[in-house]
Amino acid sequence: MVLVYKSDPARGAVWARRFAAEMAAIPFRSWPDTGPLEAVRFLAAWEPPADLAGYRNLEILFSLGAGIDQFDLAGLPGGLRIVRMIEPGLVGGMVEYTTLAVLALHRGLPAYLARQRAREWRADPAPLAASRRVGVMGAGVLGRAALDALAPFGFPRAAWTRTPRAIPGVSCFAGREGLRAFLAVSDILVCLLPLTGETRGILDAAAFAALPRGAGLVNAGRGGHLVEADLLGALDSGQVGAAVLDVTAAEPPPAEHPFWSHPLVWLTPHVASSTEAEGGADAVIGNLRRYLAGEALVGEIDRARQY
Repeated sequence: MVLVYKSDPARGAVWARRFAAEMAAIPFRSWPDTGPLEAVRFLAAWEPPADLAGYRNLEILFSLGAGIDQFDLAGLPGGLRIVRMIEPGLVGGMVEYTTLAVLALHRGLPAYLARQRAREWRADPAPLAASRRVGVMGAGVLGRAALDALAPFGFPRAAWTRTPRAIPGVSCFAGREGLRAFLAVSDILVCLLPLTGETRGILDAAAFAALPRGAGLVNAGRGGHLVEADLLGALDSGQVGAAVLDVTAAEPPPAEHPFWSHPLVWLTPHVASSTEAEGGADAVIGNLRRYLAGEALVGEIDRARQY
């Protein structure tokens, strides 16, 4: 039962050491040194190799990221199990980023930075966190962690999910029928959704129109969630007050893209969170132990729902 790792070689060296120490029963190989493909039962990759059909005994594909939208599910074997990455470093990074972004929007830092560049000394009222409502789209591992991290500041919190959930201390909304009501109570909107056919383009003109005027936006999900032209229009009209974007449709955006220079956009290069090498290896090792014991895998996706 061989596991093949296909990603950054430096991280792969860390994985090799962890597997040698903790999971020696499963031989570890780094792509393209796969050995006989018929022996490969497990593959850990951001993108699978082009010759995946040759891995005819493959049982589990482990994503090296929190999402699986980089996989062409229609092109993967029907019986192949797919597991997304859940590890403490990835969760901790997202908590740090979303907390930073929400606080920056709450205290108006994008506008103040624009005024600094214009040499304008002008203050705005500073409302308390208790009067600023934060809505998080997505309440999986990352969304729940972000909601928990914001609780001590006193923000009223809301969550929107595909199916109904109950989260203590959080106003919960679900489904398309609950989306508009959720947006109406989101002074700062945070998108941490998985990218699926249903969520692609969900941050559009209709969504922005449903927000309270001047709302802030944080997109740390995927660039495909956002209709970029609609956001630019909402920023220019004042319907959206400022945006913190860690993901874009094209990464990096073209040199002429307005996001580079817009005074009310903070742009970061997809750095909100990333899988730590040791943590990622340990997460996969933990799942392999569960697999060998016949237990449920942490992070296994429902292919019909795409998450």
